[in-house]
Amino acid sequence: MQAIILAAGCNRRMGKAAQDIPKCLIELEGKTILERIIENLLFVEIDRIVMTVGYLHKKIRTFVRENFPDLDITYLFNSDYENNNNSYSLWMTRKVVKGGGILLDSDIVFDARILKKLFVSPYTDCLAVCTNQKLGAEEIKVTVLDGTGRISEIGKDIDPKTALGESIGIERFSGEFMQELYRVLDRRILKESRINEFYEASFQEMIQNGHPIYAMDIGIHKAAELDFPEDVKYARKNIIPFI
Repeated sequence: MQAIILAAGCNRRMGKAAQDIPKCLIELEGKTILERIIENLLFVEIDRIVMTVGYLHKKIRTFVRENFPDLDITYLFNSDYENNNNSYSLWMTRKVVKGGGILLDSDIVFDARILKKLFVSPYTDCLAVCTNQKLGAEEIKVTVLDGTGRISEIGKDIDPKTALGESIGIERFSGEFMQELYRVLDRRILKESRINEFYEASFQEMIQNGHPIYAMDIGIHKAAELDFPEDVKYARKNIIPFI
């Protein structure tokens, strides 16, 4: 089983919380975000990682080499990371990813049991959703069809009042889904020059075209995406002690 980790972006919103380091190397109670992510992946026996890097990529490579010397990892360098977004980084993985697996962002602190829940889901194409927190403009939100977990919309612009919850940036997809996703990304990036959008825009297109994606509620398990310095403080107090 393989995982794709997207870690090319720079830390425009982190300020002093991530000076001179990539965001994924922020340390939380003795371990970096990336260290926690890799340990979680190894916990569920994912044995191959494809990782897109960009900003301060040499520090990421050095950290992984020193802390996980036996890890089977392939790096893809996004040289124009300042001018594109995570959809572009995901598109870059198309030639080295074969089959399905886990897709996740590199700025998430989460309980490894969330990955286990994704693997036991009856749906091969699903994403983790937190349903028990207050939603605002910043979160990637999802709505679902009545009476099902099938996602009808995904994006930041969804009205929080109608949303089921926040997509936390951890997905499980089949090989068939990934093949179609790469075709969608190919068109959006190469023909339509949509290099600066979130990959959820491509998810939404696939949903509209009839490709089902299901929401998996993470329930009591803890997770948080770290975008701002206050997110780091929140994670140290409310996430790390419970995972």
